Amino acid sequence: MARYRTHTCGELRAPHTGTTARLSGWVHRKRDHGGLLFIDLRDNDGLTQCVLKGSSPHLRTAEGLRLESVLTVTGTVVARAPEAVNPKLPTGEIELAVEDLEPLSVAEPLPIQVSGDAEYPEETRLRHRFLDLRREKLHRNILLRSHVIASIRRRMIAAGFTEFQTPILTSSSPEGARDYLVPSRVHPGKFYALPQAPQQFKQLLMVAGFDRYFQIAPCFRDEDGRADRSPGEFYQLDLEMSFVTQEDVFAAIEPVLHGVFEEFRPECAVTPPPFPRIPFDEAVLKYGSDKPDLRNPLAIRDVTAAFRDSGFAVFATAIAGGAVVRAVRAPQGAAQPRSFFDKLTQWAREQGAPGLGYVTLAEGGARGPIAKFLDAPHLGRLRAATEAIDGDVLFFVCEQRPAADRLAG
Repeated sequence: MARYRTHTCGELRAPHTGTTARLSGWVHRKRDHGGLLFIDLRDNDGLTQCVLKGSSPHLRTAEGLRLESVLTVTGTVVARAPEAVNPKLPTGEIELAVEDLEPLSVAEPLPIQVSGDAEYPEETRLRHRFLDLRREKLHRNILLRSHVIASIRRRMIAAGFTEFQTPILTSSSPEGARDYLVPSRVHPGKFYALPQAPQQFKQLLMVAGFDRYFQIAPCFRDEDGRADRSPGEFYQLDLEMSFVTQEDVFAAIEPVLHGVFEEFRPECAVTPPPFPRIPFDEAVLKYGSDKPDLRNPLAIRDVTAAFRDSGFAVFATAIAGGAVVRAVRAPQGAAQPRSFFDKLTQWAREQGAPGLGYVTLAEGGARGPIAKFLDAPHLGRLRAATEAIDGDVLFFVCEQRPAADRLAG
């Protein structure tokens, strides 16, 4: 029999019943039922419930072990009683009746608990990173990252791309952030720069005739952290192609992205290639950005024409000077209290706007700071342009472009 294990902790199933197995892993949970001690043993692949009877010579040793101690256990695979089957666990139909137990590493008191969903300060989690990485959610994310990268690699190679690893110690090639510098021992006073992106190297590969390049590339940028990037470094799918048009690039990459999302999020509807495309001007007009988040259903509408000849002189004068009016519809927002609108107006001022115009729509017409300047025909035009209905709120920004696009977005 193997020294440490014959199976992983996520491998045993009902067909293994009656066989002898040896497992090694961490004590995830313990439950003492008086005469029976249950241990959930965990490794990279999953959990197996191990049980020691009160007559077991190893019971006292097992009772004294703290959570996250490392064990090797040997025993017989037995079927659980029907009422004890755990359908949420892949190994939930069986348990291991322990006949031999060997502690490999006895845990000290833990600064953070691995089992459960307790929250801990980020500083504590980073100081004890090896424990944090054992926690189910983070452990699962790390494995997912590995599987996603492997899937990308398979798909890129199948599409005719060749994988390269470009140098890490190189000369400066700014990409919009500060460089990380590494002093040279051989050439005192001179420095290497860590690459912000492998741009020059991949272009050299194209000149060298390799046609299609890709790399899961590390990028080092001395900049503040973002929601989608860790500070200092991140990894990206980097690629380059020769003798291609924009359409060729889309045709090569869209199936890769679609396939990855379809593989790892099968429960979600994934847009099939070719992906929808939005002209730049339309994106900025409707969303205030050239990289909109289309999960937000709200869209900006241009209502400049509706205000050009209105009685609202503030907007009409600004329009005559080249300003535009953008409107955002808040469905059924009319029920919000006055404080809600005051906070939004204050936010607009903090962003550099002189204020924020709005009207709330009702069957009898409209209410709000500028409603008195809008007669029925103008309100009708606004409703038509924004597809607004009774109970909605229309917010207006009147500024020169691109400020109007930024504020409305």
